[in-house]
Amino acid sequence: MILANAFCLFFFLGEEFYEASPYEPVTSRLSDIFRLASIFSGTGADPVVSAKSNHCLDAAKACNLNDNCKKLRSSYISICNREISPTERCNRRKCHKALRQFFDRVPSEYTYRMLFCSCQDQACAERRRQTILPSCSYEDKEKPNCLDLRGVCRTDHLCRSRLADFHANCRASYQTVTSCPADNYQACLGSYAGMIGFDMTPNYVDSSPTGIVVSPWCSCRGSGNMEEECEKFLRDFTENPCLRNAIQAFGNGTDVNVSPKGPSFQATQAPRVEKTPSLPDDLSDSTSLGTSVITTCTSVQEQGLKVNNSKELSMCFTELTTNIIPGSNKVIKPNSGPSRARPSAALTVLSVLMLKLAL
Repeated sequence: MILANAFCLFFFLGEEFYEASPYEPVTSRLSDIFRLASIFSGTGADPVVSAKSNHCLDAAKACNLNDNCKKLRSSYISICNREISPTERCNRRKCHKALRQFFDRVPSEYTYRMLFCSCQDQACAERRRQTILPSCSYEDKEKPNCLDLRGVCRTDHLCRSRLADFHANCRASYQTVTSCPADNYQACLGSYAGMIGFDMTPNYVDSSPTGIVVSPWCSCRGSGNMEEECEKFLRDFTENPCLRNAIQAFGNGTDVNVSPKGPSFQATQAPRVEKTPSLPDDLSDSTSLGTSVITTCTSVQEQGLKVNNSKELSMCFTELTTNIIPGSNKVIKPNSGPSRARPSAALTVLSVLMLKLAL
């Protein structure tokens, strides 16, 4: 017995307070479900009518209109209300299993509306608290220590993963708008619902329509020198602004638009480029040499002199083609190789031609 207790103590001391979630991060939002919730919660409707509505009752009626929701809800209600004996009010293990099936298999647009419906009076809030049949699935004769309950949960791999996921998605963050990690309400509410049906099942602690407080069925009594850690663990449920804001936002059908705004860039206009004379299609990749040759060829016409068109065009074309590699569009640079003597010869011919025209 002493060895077993020592092993349990060693196992507990080796645990981390927060464990990494084994699930993929939730990137989607609850926008569509929020819109549905706003319709059924009366947001945008007549305030007088909305105040008199029992939105949790409306959510139960909506569930009954869906065959799958109605079937699985009726199943867990029947199992969780079935008394085993005068001393045993229900089979908690079977009740938990039926609850897990309901929340895992029924679309969240039905389950969330039953869990997180907004209330204006105590009758509505009590119906919300009774959603998971707490007398069987939640309450017990005595409240265990929260750290002991966490230890029991962590011995079951599925309960342990759900608890880690809750901490990952609902842990209060004071660096975000909503107090939730990544401002994601859906991730927090989904993680909360995922713990229902396990030893760490949370629920509303009372029927208050205004103050939302949820907690596992546990306390920090008898924590000894671990009381500070126990209180910290319990506050992640009872005083969690992320979870409270997520529940209120769902009930009100509201969300926070936290999409990041991209940096605004000033459009920069490209510098204006003067048009240059166009070349034949096969000379489109020519360098500055081609442009200078064209300028030389057109300068005669700019002076208003009468030229022999056939000779002028022949000379200009010859000047261009002699500086292009045969079979390619690449232009040889003017000062490369044996082509260096060609420009001087062309200028001599041009001088003679201009002299003849002047005469």
